[in-house]
This record gives sequence, C-alpha cells and structure tokens, in this order.
Amino acid sequence: QVQLVESGGGLVQAGESLRLSCAASGSIFSINTMGWYRQAPGKQRELVATITPSGSTNYADSVKGRFTISRDNPKNTVYLQMNSLKPEDTAVYYCNARVTTGWRTPWNDYWGQGTQVTVSS
Repeated sequence: QVQLVESGGGLVQAGESLRLSCAASGSIFSINTMGWYRQAPGKQRELVATITPSGSTNYADSVKGRFTISRDNPKNTVYLQMNSLKPEDTAVYYCNARVTTGWRTPWNDYWGQGTQVTVSS
C-alpha cells in the first residue's frame, strides 16, 4: 500500500507564512502528478496546486502569486510554501499523489489524512 503523511499546518496570523510537506511511502513504483487540495467548513474540496514529475505547475487563481508548490522526486515529497496568508485560506489541506505500484499496474490516487491551516485576522 501507499501512505501519504502531511505536516506543517498550524495557526498563523494574516500575512504570515506556512510550509506544508507531504511524504509518500510504501509500495511505490512511480509517482505522476502530486498536488494539494483544501476543504473549508461547509465547502467542497478544491484544488490548490499541482505539480508534474518534470516540475510543471498549476495553481488555483485564488493562490497565484502567494503559494508555491515544489517536489523532491528522490524523496517522494511535495511541498507547499504559503505566503501572505489570508483568513479565507483557512481549511484542511490534503496532499494527493497519483501512484503506480508496479510495471503495467494501473495508476491510483492516494490522499493524506489532512492538516489544518487556520489564519486569524
């Protein structure tokens, strides 16, 4: 099986920064796209940012210019640097990875357990 473990959430004031990390482990043959999603109370889970193995990135409009996603392929780890945080960024942040566990084995999406980010005004 594959496990994703997130870390780095917490409580900060508006304008401050946080860095989230997510490490994938287990029966990993290869990882394709990795990303971060978030879910605020009463809202649907939404995409924050994704990154391909080659480093191509995609961001939600609401975080462009403030958040930066990166990855360390040898460590199977993805990061999310969040700057200039706003109260509306408050949510549970989930890590996602598309993983195959073997040659010619289907790709599957795996999720972390989530980490809380709270931004006070």
